[in-house]
Amino acid sequence: MSRFNLSKEEKDLLDAVETGEFESVLTASRKEELAAIADNTFKKDKRINIRISSRDLTLLQSRAAEEGIPYQTFLSSIIHKYISGSLQDITANKQMQPAHNMRGR
Repeated sequence: MSRFNLSKEEKDLLDAVETGEFESVLTASRKEELAAIADNTFKKDKRINIRISSRDLTLLQSRAAEEGIPYQTFLSSIIHKYISGSLQDITANKQMQPAHNMRGR
């Protein structure tokens, strides 16, 4: 019994992969290039110091614990995701709403 409900197309693709119908086109030189990129992506060669509120630090540590990683790693991941565009501020493009309706004046 399958754990997933796959469509016919997905089942066909899975069968093709499992029977070896597909062949990798990854060359040794491309594999080395990708490995170097991955190493550079996760290289931590700079240190920063920041001040944040005790409340924010406690919440950050709590969320990191939920993810099962150290809070510094978690924070670094958040920063990386934000600057690479995969984490976005959903409030950044919202227009400011007036505090009260000015029509009655």
